[in-house]
Amino acid sequence: MPYLRQFLVLALFLGSFGECRNKHATRERRWTGAVDTQKHGTSLAKKPPDVTKSRRLKTEQLLKVDDHDFTMRPAFADVKAAAKPFVNRKQTDSDLAVRTYLMMLTEVFANTLLIATGPAIPVGVDVQVESLDSISEVDMDFTMTLYLRHYWKDERLSFASTTNKSMTFDGRLVKKIWVPDVFFVHSKRSFIHDTTTENIMLRVFPDGHVLYSLRVTVTAACNMDFSRFPLDTQTCTLELESYAYTDEDLMLYWKSGDESLSIDDKISLSQFLIQKFHTTSRLAFYSSTGWYNRLYINFTLRRHIFFFLLQTYFPATLMVMLSWVSFWIDRRAVPARVSLGITTVLTMSTIITGVNASMPRVSYIKAVDIYLWVSFVFVFLSVLEYAAVNYLTTVQERRERKLRNRAAQEQSLPCTCGMSHTRTMMLDGTYSEADANSLAGYTEAPMVHEELVPEKQEHMVVHLSMSSESTATKKKGIRAFRIMQNTHAIDKYSRMIFPGAYIVFNLIYWSVYC
Repeated sequence: MPYLRQFLVLALFLGSFGECRNKHATRERRWTGAVDTQKHGTSLAKKPPDVTKSRRLKTEQLLKVDDHDFTMRPAFADVKAAAKPFVNRKQTDSDLAVRTYLMMLTEVFANTLLIATGPAIPVGVDVQVESLDSISEVDMDFTMTLYLRHYWKDERLSFASTTNKSMTFDGRLVKKIWVPDVFFVHSKRSFIHDTTTENIMLRVFPDGHVLYSLRVTVTAACNMDFSRFPLDTQTCTLELESYAYTDEDLMLYWKSGDESLSIDDKISLSQFLIQKFHTTSRLAFYSSTGWYNRLYINFTLRRHIFFFLLQTYFPATLMVMLSWVSFWIDRRAVPARVSLGITTVLTMSTIITGVNASMPRVSYIKAVDIYLWVSFVFVFLSVLEYAAVNYLTTVQERRERKLRNRAAQEQSLPCTCGMSHTRTMMLDGTYSEADANSLAGYTEAPMVHEELVPEKQEHMVVHLSMSSESTATKKKGIRAFRIMQNTHAIDKYSRMIFPGAYIVFNLIYWSVYC
């Protein structure tokens, strides 16, 4: 019985072990896609492997980073290879050539030095102006965006090529080779655009010629003359120069003369009209370092006048004309004439302040200052004119009051003054010349009663007596008496003098500055 029990346990164990081996073989055939054969030796058709169920025991590297240079453009100089899938791509001959060329550049230009032997290296420059962003009168500067291109030859960069095609690189290679150290003279701010990457391009030709291009925005100073503002024309200059290398080491020049400078026809400014762009070059001397080649980009701007006509000249002219309205207002209407004069004076002060706020604080007189201040003087004189009229009117009324008082005193005393007979006549200030001639045989003796003289009319009582004086003397006395009675004659003369003088001033001003 013990032996029988041991035998049964052993048989069960062997049976379970065999069943496990069969299951494991079945799983192995399922994953590897193995094909069974029939017992009679005839082969069955092969079933295609199920890709969805296949798995690799070891992950393969899809992209070998060491075989590719990611600083280069993909499939550089091999357009056909660029269309191939990137997985398991092998290194082409062109990639190998570029890699070898870059390794050579790293070794040759370890210190990025200029070629030490031979004459000065000629570096051609051309510029394409993309936009003229702004002109600031307050800061006296301008902002410009441009494409700056350099051309030179460096035999150390030459390479063998059967197709004579150039190689183009981005800004990362610029740090490994020598490039001209050009900077902008008198620049306040400048930067190289870096969206989405640095806007730098380096193109190398097989014979060693190099094209180095970059997109720059620069803000540079511009010395402006505002003596004719706003009827002025400004000339600004952008200057380029090598910082470290004198004319013995590096020679800057315009590559194609005046054609080296090109501008976009769509460039426009709100306040200026671009008249001319041109280039010049000359030597610049520094006492401590020597002579340097300097390139100039000159452009001439003429200011649009229409904006200032609407904002400055027309309002100032209207204020001057408004001040003339007081000459037609009754001189006894003091509040109306005073308020009108003060309003025009304050308005002219506001216009002058607004113009000067948008201008630099220069020490000389501008053209717009002449016009505004002359207009201000005309407005101020109109206020003074009414002050004179009001004063003379007051003096006249005081004198008439004294005459009336004296006449009242003389009337209280009976006196015939040696005359056989006298006549008294009531006159006002509107009598004609014929009436004056009829008074040739009379002399004047004012006898005026205050209660008899109306307030709204200028009447006077004249005591007339026979006299032997001449007619001419009588006419002169009556004419002088009339002028004293009509002090508003100053207003009559002002109605002609003020507009005439202002018209003459405008004719002289616009003929000189236009």
